[in-house]
Amino acid sequence: MSQMNPKWAEEIAKRRTFAIISHPDAGKTTMTEKLLYFGGAIREAGVVKGRKNSKHATSDWMEIEKKRGISVTSSAMDFEYEGHHINILDTPGHQDFSEDTYRTLTAADAAVMIIDVAKGVEAQTIKLFKVCRMRGIPIFTFVNKLDRHGKDPFELLEEIERVLGIRSYPMNWPIGMGSHFCGVYDRHKSRVELYEQGSEHSEIKFVEVTGAEDPLIGDRAGADLWQQLQDEVSLLDVAGDDFNEELIATGQLTPVFFGSAINNFGVQTFLDNFLEMAPAPTAKKSSIGEIDPYTRPFSGFVFKIQANMNPAHRDRVAFLRICSGRFERGMAVKHVRLNKEVKLAQPLQFMAQDRAIVDESFAGDVIGLFDPGIFQIGDTLCLGESFEYEEMPHFSPEFFSKVTVKDAMKHKQFQKGIMQLTEEGTVQLFRTFPMDDLILGVVGVLQFEVLEYRLKAEYGVDIMLQRLPYQIARWVDGDKATIDQMRSRSQIVRDRYDRPVMLFESEYQLRMAVDKYPKLTFHESSLGLRQTIV
Repeated sequence: MSQMNPKWAEEIAKRRTFAIISHPDAGKTTMTEKLLYFGGAIREAGVVKGRKNSKHATSDWMEIEKKRGISVTSSAMDFEYEGHHINILDTPGHQDFSEDTYRTLTAADAAVMIIDVAKGVEAQTIKLFKVCRMRGIPIFTFVNKLDRHGKDPFELLEEIERVLGIRSYPMNWPIGMGSHFCGVYDRHKSRVELYEQGSEHSEIKFVEVTGAEDPLIGDRAGADLWQQLQDEVSLLDVAGDDFNEELIATGQLTPVFFGSAINNFGVQTFLDNFLEMAPAPTAKKSSIGEIDPYTRPFSGFVFKIQANMNPAHRDRVAFLRICSGRFERGMAVKHVRLNKEVKLAQPLQFMAQDRAIVDESFAGDVIGLFDPGIFQIGDTLCLGESFEYEEMPHFSPEFFSKVTVKDAMKHKQFQKGIMQLTEEGTVQLFRTFPMDDLILGVVGVLQFEVLEYRLKAEYGVDIMLQRLPYQIARWVDGDKATIDQMRSRSQIVRDRYDRPVMLFESEYQLRMAVDKYPKLTFHESSLGLRQTIV
């Protein structure tokens, strides 16, 4: 174990890498835009899509995202702000793209959870939050859309604790809501951040006060809202949770901020506080124990592959989270799965689809690697001793369709498109015995629509999808003779690594198979069964 160059250690300590999670329409993409705007990464923040002539969000770069007004793939963006190097991982909010989001969370050291003040904790937020809790990463909450009327703030805090199972500490507290929204009271710094209807809030306007009981607040908000603020802050001080940095660091206590991202209000304050509390890159688990980001040489893992980010060049980009040490353009590293050395000649940094060649990066950064077809999700790259980082989470598909190409003359483009897009990991590809028909499996049905759109737009191929009745896939392990025997009686297919997978129409059918074939093991995912492909 080597001692790192002090300058490198200083660079690593500057890194803050976080994912933004939320239910659709809670304001996640808007929040991302505003963070980029305040960080100076973009000159004009994109507005919420769906309005005529609006500018599309920086993080939504796919054509289908712009047309549908939703995020369908994760984006990576980085910028410098107040002495920190910030990496934002913007994730899809829609549940049909949750597998992409789950994998992206493995590359984050913290998560920012956006909650709509009117809707509270929603279904997809719960799912994503559970993944964050499993990883034990800090979670920071931004309650959005305070310029609209919504739930009582105490009700929201109680909902966060009851539904998500995490305690909360409001860093600030709203003064009014909706048409009566005046601003927020900063509990730590005893000041009020003023909200002005119609203002762009490009500059923070603070009023220093002696506490919630300061008459200056009454002059601004009126007697009723002032009295309400005093009562509520007093109740928080007596009955609320205490501020505890250790609990925040382990994901057991979430700091809560209130604001309105669409109006730029509260976003910069949130960013400033977040950078004070969020962790620098932390140690990651591997096959040889935890890998320290400061003392180990370069290492990282691929958590995402994206085809055709630049359609003109038909490129494939592997997204790599650097976990330790320093990366330098042109360095030769060990590709552990292939047991071979590869040279990383053109590493990229991103602003969503836009990219620039980067000469060096450090632990915590996310870079893109041109992929000639040698990378898979979960691959480890390193210098020195060989090891592998923990495998990526995989999920059993719940929806299945047989896929065929409409024009047989475009079979070659069809095969190329199917292979490249399924290698991104959001759609799983299976082949039948013995006909070699192609079956697609997805976690959410909207993935079929995205695949169909992208095959047409990026490869010029029209496809036909025939929905199948299956709901469950199980990877089958065990006695080969029994598996061969089952092929004539059951729907057994092969995954892209030629492993047998059995498809079931119901839980009842699955239970029957488990009872009937005691020599076999039925796995919910391919985790632990991955095979090497050269």
